[in-house]
Amino acid sequence: MVKYFFDSYAVIEIIKGNKNYAKYVQEEVLLTVFNLVEIYWSALNDLKEDEANEIYDKYKPCIIKISDEILKEAIKFRKENKKKDLSYTDCIGYVCALRNNLVFLTGDNQFKNMPKVEFVK
Repeated sequence: MVKYFFDSYAVIEIIKGNKNYAKYVQEEVLLTVFNLVEIYWSALNDLKEDEANEIYDKYKPCIIKISDEILKEAIKFRKENKKKDLSYTDCIGYVCALRNNLVFLTGDNQFKNMPKVEFVK
């Protein structure tokens, strides 16, 4: 059974009702605190504050712990992929997914065709 790491992109698309993400709605959501920050930022920009707070509260229990090793490896990964201009959050999420044997679910173009990525627009 495939388990997913939900990039901020994926969660935001689910919140927006993107039908291409409908099949993931029942999946267990796993993400980092950094993804939660991006999701909350997006919600605050698109919705009322009380709705954004509800979204924050809904996804807060989905946070998985990030070890120092994952953080260091993520920054090395970002450096190695400097030309792709990847965000810290994306690098941390991707490495976290790899180290936890999860598939990185995203629609972020920089991750298209990368190993262990399920790319959905």
